[in-house]
Amino acid sequence: MLHLPKKMLYALEAVVDIAFTARPAPVQSKEITKRQGIPLRYLEQVMQQLVHGGILKGVRGPRGGYRLARERRRITAGDVIRVISAAEAEEEAQIFTSDIGRNVVGPLWNEAQACLLAELDSVTLEDLCRRAIEKGEVEAPSDGSYFEI
Repeated sequence: MLHLPKKMLYALEAVVDIAFTARPAPVQSKEITKRQGIPLRYLEQVMQQLVHGGILKGVRGPRGGYRLARERRRITAGDVIRVISAAEAEEEAQIFTSDIGRNVVGPLWNEAQACLLAELDSVTLEDLCRRAIEKGEVEAPSDGSYFEI
């Protein structure tokens, strides 16, 4: 079965967490680690990649942390995956060493990834936040900071 690498899954979890909790103050990595159980060593790498990719903004200082760079309805799951994937692609060497791998299996894999990304592009952070509320994973803030347009 196909699966996304841990870093990608952690990135999605962290961004959804931030979408809920970054108002009014930014969210610190250690808070996400406590709530989501994401190892801090992975999380810090992922957060920096998401800042460089324009998904998050980093806020410096003792009360610093992270917040979304855009509205949650303007960020898709595909956006998050692409940022992490681009960072990972730079670290990996070409895995196909044969002509069949490069010319047959590689293109097939690229097509499959394109289909997956197209599906992930149809899901916004707003959608994921709504799903989390529906599943009872989080409660909608009672201060009115959660709203839909």
